[in-house]
Amino acid sequence: MNDYYFDSSAIAKRYLIEAGTAWIGGLTDPTSGDTLWLAELTQVEVAAALAARHRAGAISRQERDDAVDLLLRHCQTEYRLIATSPVILDRAVTLTQRHRLRGYDAAQLATALATDDTLRAAGLAGLTFVAADADLVATARAAGLPADDPNRHR
Repeated sequence: MNDYYFDSSAIAKRYLIEAGTAWIGGLTDPTSGDTLWLAELTQVEVAAALAARHRAGAISRQERDDAVDLLLRHCQTEYRLIATSPVILDRAVTLTQRHRLRGYDAAQLATALATDDTLRAAGLAGLTFVAADADLVATARAAGLPADDPNRHR
């Protein structure tokens, strides 16, 4: 059993068909026994991505609505959601000063780092950071997290 932290760009692939979707599907399979971690704000980011795909004509309204419903159900039943805290926000600010990160990417990485710290303090192995962004994956690795990019798994 492993712990995975998914940023929005990675977990969105569970709800949209694109490069890396099959690999993400394997990681998120409930029978794997793995623990899936997300920042609470991820549900908003993924819902916005689904709405954008609908507005662009890439998915129907029904597909969008079904995907959002499934996302919200998974947030209640399959994901462990991490609330944003002042400590996480402070860490995110620091990350933006040390690395070339966009705001939400810094918040996602700071959340993953805080979660990893908590797991390790409890004597557990820590987590793997998953993001569909090569620069963010490289920054996570530089910060000491094992990391992977679903775009590398076709």
